[in-house]
Amino acid sequence: MTSVKGRHRHVDPPPAAARRPDPPARPAEEVPELLIRFPPRTRPATWPATRQTREQVLERLFAPPFLPDASPNSQAQRRRGLRRTLDWLADQPGASWQERWSAGGAEAAAGTAAWRALVMDWIRAKEIGFAEDSYLNLGGALRTLICADVIRPSLRWLTVPATVRYLAADMARLRDPGAFAELSALIEDGTEQSMDRPPPATRMEVLCRIATIMAAKGGGVRDIVVGDCLELLEYISEKGPGNRRKRNNLSFYQALHTISVFPEDAPSTVRAFRTRGQLTIEELVDRYDITCRPVRDLLVDYLRERQTGLDHSSLRHLAYQLARLFWKDLELHHPGLGDLRLTPAAAASWKKRVQVVTTKGGTRPRAGAVNCLTVVRAFYLDIAHWATEDPARWGPWVVPCPIRLEEASHTKERQHRKSRMDQRTREQIPVLPVLAAAVDRRRRETAQRLAAAQQTAPGQEFTSAGQRLRRSVTTRHAGARIWAEDPQAGQRRDLTLEEHRGFWTWATVEVLRATGLRIEELTELSHHSFVQYTLPSTGELIPLLHIAPSKTDTERLLVISPELADVLSAIVSRIRDDSGAVPLVIDYDRHERTWNPPAPLLFQRRLRVENRPITQGAIRGMLKDALTDSGITDASGQPLIFRPHDLRRLFITDAVMNGMPPHITQLVVGHKDINTTMHYKAVYPEEVINGHRAFIARRRTLRPSEEYRSPTDEEWEEFLGHFERRRVALGTCGRAYSTSCIHEHSCLRCSLLRIDPQQRPRIIEIRDNLLTRIAEAHREGWLGEAEGLNVSLAAANAKLAQADGLIARRNAAVSLGIPAYPDTAVPAKDPT
Repeated sequence: MTSVKGRHRHVDPPPAAARRPDPPARPAEEVPELLIRFPPRTRPATWPATRQTREQVLERLFAPPFLPDASPNSQAQRRRGLRRTLDWLADQPGASWQERWSAGGAEAAAGTAAWRALVMDWIRAKEIGFAEDSYLNLGGALRTLICADVIRPSLRWLTVPATVRYLAADMARLRDPGAFAELSALIEDGTEQSMDRPPPATRMEVLCRIATIMAAKGGGVRDIVVGDCLELLEYISEKGPGNRRKRNNLSFYQALHTISVFPEDAPSTVRAFRTRGQLTIEELVDRYDITCRPVRDLLVDYLRERQTGLDHSSLRHLAYQLARLFWKDLELHHPGLGDLRLTPAAAASWKKRVQVVTTKGGTRPRAGAVNCLTVVRAFYLDIAHWATEDPARWGPWVVPCPIRLEEASHTKERQHRKSRMDQRTREQIPVLPVLAAAVDRRRRETAQRLAAAQQTAPGQEFTSAGQRLRRSVTTRHAGARIWAEDPQAGQRRDLTLEEHRGFWTWATVEVLRATGLRIEELTELSHHSFVQYTLPSTGELIPLLHIAPSKTDTERLLVISPELADVLSAIVSRIRDDSGAVPLVIDYDRHERTWNPPAPLLFQRRLRVENRPITQGAIRGMLKDALTDSGITDASGQPLIFRPHDLRRLFITDAVMNGMPPHITQLVVGHKDINTTMHYKAVYPEEVINGHRAFIARRRTLRPSEEYRSPTDEEWEEFLGHFERRRVALGTCGRAYSTSCIHEHSCLRCSLLRIDPQQRPRIIEIRDNLLTRIAEAHREGWLGEAEGLNVSLAAANAKLAQADGLIARRNAAVSLGIPAYPDTAVPAKDPT
């Protein structure tokens, strides 16, 4: 039906959609731990505001602040809507307005459209007015009743799309103005430094979620508990016809946590609600629906015995190999198995199947097939060994192992892997400087482009790094990102994201190639990793980088080189907040499936109102994009693959090939066995033997046997004087003791000359003199003289660049500082 009155045209809303049934109650053992620790508030059956009479409610709602200061026409419409709504509620059975709301069918209606249809049908049936004339007034009246705590709709009703579009603004004005003003300031201030500031609709949604909890549970902002947020998350996570367009912005919890609404033991991040945590042994096995119950119980007992020596990730993988790849596969292809004794035909067919992975596109070899055979063989042998200690428990399951020792041999697999890794390392070593230069150039260009765009008005063109762009015109509060577009192609680019990825790609490459860290150790670097050591003899402070235990559970210290110090100082300067401190972030340990305590991690970024760590997946993605942009290819012309662990192999290979003893390299990179270190390096044993023999021959030639004696006082004084005689006009000579100058004191061309930055004017004079002499040589036809002078000119330019680099690094140095630890005592862990 379409009705027209004056200039207003209205179409009747669609009929109310059928309400989806509530999800079945879950057993107590399936309720998440957080809901048990933080239960939600229960809505009482009645409260003072809902028991007021019609006259008391109208007298309260017709007075400020509920009746807004608007035009007389708007106030009259709001009063008319409130009277119509209360008249409809008063006609329903119940002793309170809340009971009448539920009895009238509004709670079962899906959203405001269906609820308005109920009221309009009632108005038509009573013939007390023109229903379509009251349609536009009902929404504001309902919000006023909710803000006045006269009725409390359920969370399911409030989470239907478009139900509470303006509820946040009304709650901020009527229920809790101070808390909403604090939240608004937090969201606005917290996103000024964020790379991903949410748009206005998303920022309003944060306040709307908080208003939804207040509407359903009552009270103010500081009355909200953690359980209320968990209950709301369950509703907004549901999928269905009525919830298809629901947003999933979870920043409302972080905002409440930041203003100290929750207790200290509450989770620091809403992401903790989205992780299941560690699974029990039974859950790990039952995921694969094993039919034979005795074998299922055996696998549970076996995994429980192995649990103490494994982390949770390894335990999950072991359960997958034994329960899914081994026994479940046997049940699918050989039904009726009741024990571990396999026929030769069943064992042979299973070993053949485990060698390949079946996909929609066909089959491919399984990378961990030999490892799976080893795990199953260890399963049989462990049971046989444990049966000697506990025969009643393990003895009935002792049977011959279907996998022979030679079938589970890793020798050939290790050789193939070693060959592949060595080939990759030999291909990557020459291009590592190219990759480092490419990511550094990308970092500088993206930073210059972003700075140029920030200085340009929207809609205006600018040029940076050789590119002509036009800054995009966005809304006034579109976000913290800066967008630009190509004037010719019209393609938009997120300059803020490009600068973010450019910086962190550069930081990743520089830190990994200077330290040889694992990627999990890189993401765990924090401000607390900076320590210092004082040399007892000279008192010199040596900066060290403390590496937290990761794979081998062994702590180690690395010396911070000047180049690495520059990178770390740039990282710290980038992530510091306004107070100068490094923000604390919550990191999720994906191996143990637990949340780590807050720590000042170095690899972090600001996302909306929360600081989050940069994940390992994001680091791998940025490195892959950097390689694609650099255009580096292998010998076959295909894009060269660089993974974070490849930089660790390159570090070890470079260290060993340049003279670092292998046992020292082992300690630096944190290997338990020196054979692992030697396995990483891409050096043939013949090269080691030949290099060692050549070193012995050179040592015998340069150091005759008669020189291996105690030096006299004159010889010792002459040795100490050698270091004084290394001083030259342009800096310091680095040649070895008792060796002559192979360049005939042509220091400008010598690679052992360490330039003194204060001698930069002298180098400029030498360069200018060389240019004059080269011009004279060309003029007089002295081509041989000109060729030699050009070599000296190239060396002068190189030394000048070296001096400029030293000066720039000293000027850009940033004090990292030593983090201060709080004096508060660490609470002792519960022994249970």
